[in-house]
Amino acid sequence: MKQEQVLLITGASSGIGKETALLAKQHNFKVYACARRTEQMQDLAQAGIEVLFLDLMIQESITQCVTTILQKEGRIDILINNAGYGLYGAIEDVPLDKAKEQFQINLFSLASLIQLVLPSMRAQKSGKIINVGSIAGKVWTPFGGWYHASKFALEGFSDCLRLELKPFGIDVVLIEPGGIKTDWGHIAAQNLQQISANGAYAQACMQTAKSMEQNYTDNMLSPPSLIAKTILKAILAKRPKTRYLIGFMAKPMLFVKRIFGDNIYDAIVARAWIRKW
Repeated sequence: MKQEQVLLITGASSGIGKETALLAKQHNFKVYACARRTEQMQDLAQAGIEVLFLDLMIQESITQCVTTILQKEGRIDILINNAGYGLYGAIEDVPLDKAKEQFQINLFSLASLIQLVLPSMRAQKSGKIINVGSIAGKVWTPFGGWYHASKFALEGFSDCLRLELKPFGIDVVLIEPGGIKTDWGHIAAQNLQQISANGAYAQACMQTAKSMEQNYTDNMLSPPSLIAKTILKAILAKRPKTRYLIGFMAKPMLFVKRIFGDNIYDAIVARAWIRKW
């Protein structure tokens, strides 16, 4: 009988993470769903999923999470780095300690999890690391400088990691969602309003925040289940793609940038997000 594969997913209290955890459980993975808001994960526990507290801002919490799973299961076959958020605000306005927190969650804590699971993956000569990035790692939007920087960094990080781990039979996959109907946009808009409500960028930032709120209540956005199904596809594939570009406006935005160049892309995005510069 084939051994049940062990899967760890972060950011599983809502949205893409929760949908992915449930879908993976339905496909007979041993799922460990991790997040800070464990009170929002009782439905996962009822579905037979192991729920673990994980605070990605605290190294001890990261270490304890991985250690608990390895002690109980003896292996982690699949790591899905899904947790993340969007720090929006004019680059001049964002305090550098907040910018560092953005990189801590979106890159450095992710890297710490990878470092902790790799010894067991190398020992078994197999494994998959799924990093949930964003189309934001290839294109840009107004006042998202620190968020985009973290996602651009994740692109390069994942590419280098893929090269390093290939000799050990470990796959590295990058998921690049477009617009997904989750709380992400509302949180990013709130950050923007709080950080750049005053000063030189206030008017444009408030217009951008309003556009973000409107966009993330729009039914045109893709559902989280679309990304969950894409992640599952990558997990089940014998030879997964290195990247999966999926979701609302992901491919069109990248197409516009490639075909028309930076200046035309800037004009289109500024008009769409700020409405009036």
